[in-house]
Amino acid sequence: MPDTKNKVLYGIEKCYIAKLTEADGEITYGTPFAMPGVTGLSPEPQGDTTKFYADNVVYFIANSNQGYEGDLVLAITPEEFLTQILGQEVDDNGAVIENADDKQARFALMFEGKGDQKARRWVYWDCTATRPSRENNTQEESVEVGTETITITMSPRTSDKAIKCYLEPSTENQDVYDTFFTKVYEKNATAGV
Repeated sequence: MPDTKNKVLYGIEKCYIAKLTEADGEITYGTPFAMPGVTGLSPEPQGDTTKFYADNVVYFIANSNQGYEGDLVLAITPEEFLTQILGQEVDDNGAVIENADDKQARFALMFEGKGDQKARRWVYWDCTATRPSRENNTQEESVEVGTETITITMSPRTSDKAIKCYLEPSTENQDVYDTFFTKVYEKNATAGV
């Protein structure tokens, strides 16, 4: 049987967000919604490694895994993200209004990346976001498309400290893989559950 493990990963597509709700220590997720137009995500590990020296050697190493933080870059932030996650309001005329007292929500971030052999689907279970930043420039001889950047903090989930996972398709998990974006994946999930 030939080796079908990825040697390289590239690209990002099929980005989805699912609002997280926590009540009495129990976490649930809303129905995922699409975040079209994503051009990049750059998660950087957060946390420190502390070394304790004794007997002239490294005697003990403590690792602090605080998840990741990175920029999600996309063409335009969908209204659904602005309202469900950032707490902004839509008025009777359809204007999206940002208020200093908006209540932001936590969420799961899901997306797909390509590989030379198999696509890989990812979920970060417990995320928070900044408001999107955008650079607007005058149009010159050609159109230069602007993007928006949202800084995402991907923390250990409060219920079980889980941070992320990825899933590649196989004969055994194809049904779970195919329904990955219909609800937030949980450990040992089965299709339709």
